[in-house]
Amino acid sequence: MFDNKTIGFIGAGNMGQAMIKGLIASKTVTPQQIIAADVNTSALAALKDAYIIQTTTDNKHAAQQADILILSVKPQIMPLLDIQDAASTCEYVLSIAAGVSVSEIVSRFNHQVVVRVMPNTPAMIGQGMSVWTATDDLTQAQHEQTRVILSALGEELYVTNETLLDAATAISGSGPAYVFLFLEAMIEAGVHLGFSRHQAQTLALQTLKGAALYAEASELPAATLRNQVTSPAGTTAEALYHMEKEGLRHAVARGVWAAYQRSVLLGGGTPRNPEG
Repeated sequence: MFDNKTIGFIGAGNMGQAMIKGLIASKTVTPQQIIAADVNTSALAALKDAYIIQTTTDNKHAAQQADILILSVKPQIMPLLDIQDAASTCEYVLSIAAGVSVSEIVSRFNHQVVVRVMPNTPAMIGQGMSVWTATDDLTQAQHEQTRVILSALGEELYVTNETLLDAATAISGSGPAYVFLFLEAMIEAGVHLGFSRHQAQTLALQTLKGAALYAEASELPAATLRNQVTSPAGTTAEALYHMEKEGLRHAVARGVWAAYQRSVLLGGGTPRNPEG
């Protein structure tokens, strides 16, 4: 699928490094098939030492070498990338810049074959969730190539409606922070109950991890799994009663909606409200 293909990265930050690591670890491509460009020479040197890939500080050179060009930069950097002519020779362009629309990428980089991806930070350990869409010009072969590239980061989900990427930003893109906040609250509660901070963190981390893996393995609805753990008049029922009374469910829903609305606004769009 990637024979004689060069994958070029513009940007070698955390997400770019995660993608490079995943592609090499999964043996999707060889290190010699990757070229990464960045202004951070120390980051490039570390990447070259770790993975024996090609590196350069010249974005145009990386784009000229690439068959598949991956824009792994922050959205505010996109207008500064002067690679239009070089990018136009690539087979397709894949962007992970949050809030930068497909149409803007097509226009800015003079390319009709564009993939837009919303990844998340667990991609850095191969446990990410990437939601993506593409222009109609993406061929079936390129669709499969994209799936393989993103699978090196974890799970991937293709959607035909680009507006769902703003929803994905609110659920999976920002989602790890919600989990970390809940984790933080559980740890603090554990310390208050008498555990050391290390003990409380071990209890909370393993509980969250185990519950997520159990939910994935069972394939039952979350409500059913919750009911299985909740005995009438028991400790879990008492805890859930107070969490619901304090508005946990509403707070999560409202927070996700706020993240969605902010994502749309950052992209220059007009968000829907929670009432539809």
